[in-house]
Amino acid sequence: MSPKNKKFVLGGLAIALLIAILAPFLASSNPDGLESAAEKLAPNPEPEPMFEAPLPDYLIPALGESPIGGVVSIVLGTLIAFLAMVGLATVAGWFKSGNGSSN
Repeated sequence: MSPKNKKFVLGGLAIALLIAILAPFLASSNPDGLESAAEKLAPNPEPEPMFEAPLPDYLIPALGESPIGGVVSIVLGTLIAFLAMVGLATVAGWFKSGNGSSN
């Protein structure tokens, strides 16, 4: 990766982390249009989940329902998604350069 591209990716990560930190403080506690309509139409809009999410509703259970727990949860999710994409890009670059081919 060129230094210019590396700066671009790290700048994008910095912006994503800034949004992750601010999101719990800027988000509305009122349901959005889709969630509000689902609550009016369905008696139980949140059915039993098929599996338990590791960070349900953007919360860390040990921190409770505080904005700090939301910030930590969203920052963790952002970093996990970033690392997953870096891993996929690395593997894709590895195959593109021909190192991963079976020839």
